Amino acid sequence: MSARPVKRSLTLRGHRTSVSLEDEFWQAFRDIARIQDKPINVLAAEIDATRDLDAGLATAIRLFVLRYYRDR
Repeated sequence: MSARPVKRSLTLRGHRTSVSLEDEFWQAFRDIARIQDKPINVLAAEIDATRDLDAGLATAIRLFVLRYYRDR
């Protein structure tokens, strides 16, 4: 396990962007997308559309993953 963020590209509504997350968050994010039967780009776009504009996308994804597992 690496504590260093890993940068990966996502496509949000037709636009490419890169997001840096730790491996554990990438894996959890992929797992949630699979459980919800959504492509990871669709889930990322949903998070992006509802996030607080003061928070970056990576932060919004981390908080989404945290809330998902906390609420289970």
